[in-house]
Amino acid sequence: LKAWREAFMANREKAKALYDERFCRMWEFYLAASESAFRWQNMMVFHIQIAHKQESVPLTRNYIEAEEKRLKRLDSAPKGANSEVRAVKKSMNA
Repeated sequence: LKAWREAFMANREKAKALYDERFCRMWEFYLAASESAFRWQNMMVFHIQIAHKQESVPLTRNYIEAEEKRLKRLDSAPKGANSEVRAVKKSMNA
């Protein structure tokens, strides 16, 4: 992972030209964190959702499984099957 991070950093400007600065910062952080986790084997990951209104954030993560199933169905649908498929695929490629 150290070599991957170093290779990314050596080509960071090329990646920035293809994506953007935000992507580069996230990828750099991900690679550094992964390297640390493997090296010291004591890293924990927390998924935190923050919102202005508590009721707008789900109490559980159950919605994730349902959404993954819905997206898999859409992904396996024939090309151009319906407007929802086209809209979701378009938003994913944007």
